Amino acid sequence: MDAVREFLTALQTERGASPHTLAAYRRDLTGFVTFLGRGGRAVATARVGDLTEYLAALRRRGLGARSTARHLSAVRGLYRFLLGSGGIRRDPTEHLETPRPPRRLPRTLSVEDAAALVEAPDISVPEGLRDRALLELMYASGLRASECLTLRLEDLNQAAGYVMATGKGSRQRLVPVGGQALRWVQRYIATSRSGFVKRGDPGLLFLNRYGRPLSRQGLSPSRPCSAMPTSRPPRSTRICPRPRFAPCTEGFTRAPSARRVDPWPERDTPIRKSTRAHGGSWTAAWSASRAP
Repeated sequence: MDAVREFLTALQTERGASPHTLAAYRRDLTGFVTFLGRGGRAVATARVGDLTEYLAALRRRGLGARSTARHLSAVRGLYRFLLGSGGIRRDPTEHLETPRPPRRLPRTLSVEDAAALVEAPDISVPEGLRDRALLELMYASGLRASECLTLRLEDLNQAAGYVMATGKGSRQRLVPVGGQALRWVQRYIATSRSGFVKRGDPGLLFLNRYGRPLSRQGLSPSRPCSAMPTSRPPRSTRICPRPRFAPCTEGFTRAPSARRVDPWPERDTPIRKSTRAHGGSWTAAWSASRAP
């Protein structure tokens, strides 16, 4: 386990791996070391056959191609680290083929569902205005939820129309934001954010009612907030269609300073259908938007 600890330390110090990444690597590598121990092998003396048997054991446990590839990635990283540090002479994973998961097209929310989600919060209360600003910002920028929730006040440049997002590995990038989203964020900062500050301002843009950073759990549909309908929406890998500067599969674009545009203007279905018009039921609104 000394090699595993050294590898994890290198990941943290040299690559800036997050605690979640380190925990996943530690869990996968602990299972690999345990498997080798049952056969009387160590990490430094494992052969290609041992690695092949390990992958076969993962498949017998019912793991899919994606999960098996994740385990192999952790093991491959460990051996590359040992090879670079002189711990081994040859990498046993060098010629192992990574399992390829089937490629699937991502499923997205429709234009109507995305608009209903963004416009669902009750902006007459501070929490609703915060949630509206948060959803507008996510919609306009395409930021991950974790990136949006860790934004600080100084990361927002309203004059230039961009935010400084900190992503995986603590890497930062400039992300342009539309004027509509910036106006909602500015309104939230001017009227509501000060009410969330309790004992000292942490400097984060979005806070919960206790003055602490808003968590991903607080944003999840499993814990209802003012922006979340009472019933779960159809499962989707994205919260909404991507903005104008990213690929879009819905035939839908959004100009930086304009409202959402319906690419099918001849349709009778209103684009801004709110879930509140259907008793707070997301599925009812979703079904109604597709009614002939």
